[in-house]
Amino acid sequence: MTVTIRQLHPHFFGEVSGVDLRKPLTPQEVRDIEAGMDQYAVLLFRDQDITDEQQLAFALNFGQRENARGGTVTKKEDYRLSSGLNDVSNLGKDGKPLPRDHRTHLFNLGNCLWHSDSSFRPIPAKFSLLSARVVNPKGGNTEFADMRAAYDALDDETKAEIEDLICEHSLMYSRGSLGFLDYTEEEKQMFKPVLQRLVRTHPVHGRKSLYLSSHAGSILGMSVPEARLLLRDLTEHATQREFIYVHKWSLHDLVMWDNRQTVHRVRRYDQSQPRDMRRATVAGTEPTVAQQAAE
Repeated sequence: MTVTIRQLHPHFFGEVSGVDLRKPLTPQEVRDIEAGMDQYAVLLFRDQDITDEQQLAFALNFGQRENARGGTVTKKEDYRLSSGLNDVSNLGKDGKPLPRDHRTHLFNLGNCLWHSDSSFRPIPAKFSLLSARVVNPKGGNTEFADMRAAYDALDDETKAEIEDLICEHSLMYSRGSLGFLDYTEEEKQMFKPVLQRLVRTHPVHGRKSLYLSSHAGSILGMSVPEARLLLRDLTEHATQREFIYVHKWSLHDLVMWDNRQTVHRVRRYDQSQPRDMRRATVAGTEPTVAQQAAE
């Protein structure tokens, strides 16, 4: 079958048909999907009842798997998944929803803030691919915002002001904004801030985009209050309704997004009910800023 993509939002977000992710892709299908990602930034694949292995195999068409170390407070012995996918569920190792006061649950509430996956890493993620294995009955929509369109809508004075700004990103900034402040010394080392450009240029089509995230907590050369006000103003601008697509999950949806061109957040949902979402993450290939931390 031929890959076809139907645009669902005036700026971005496409729905793909003609692809069965249980089967290996042809080279042409890989090219078509990658081109679709460049154009639409987010792609939806419906009715994809896949295994973890099939999801990972699909992701590896677009680059190497990102090393997941350093993105969670969950200890390795408590991981629920052993397949190499990121666990974005509300479930513990026993398959039941985590207690509301569980440290992992409290940490994961940061996913309800606007963010770009792995902007807290020296080399941030390229693509994320999220598969819905159990859909929560109440809430849990994922919202996406097009950072290219948001950048285009800025006035020239603001574009000139932010062009060369460098931000510090850390999981401690995003979680700290929700009051999660208790870290071990090992976690403080693991989550130490990294540098990211505030404006990125896409390597294929050359469009500029805002590189925003709740992980961004300061800007080099600026006082922290001034930096956070600017970041807040830019985020308010970039997450206006005109730039947002809201995805309401159905069972076996797979949504794939480009972290270089979008931000996203999950909305609150009934934490007493299971929500099993599994993410494959395609690693980025270069830092946005040359930095010592990129070892």
